Amino acid sequence: METIIIQISGMKNEECVRAVTNAIQDLPSIGQLEVSLEKGEVSVEHGRFVSLDDILQAIAEAGYEAVWSGK
Repeated sequence: METIIIQISGMKNEECVRAVTNAIQDLPSIGQLEVSLEKGEVSVEHGRFVSLDDILQAIAEAGYEAVWSGK
């Protein structure tokens, strides 16, 4: 599994954190997932059955802007 960190803008409270968490958890091959409201980012461990684009799209469909910095 690979771990990526994605910057998310627009999260304001715990409800936003839950929305992002639920959107990502619905994808296949997701391992550990940690959303930080304070940092405005999510750390996602994922397998080969889901791509970075899939994760970014799920976050966007939940109503948030996501950017992967390549870290």
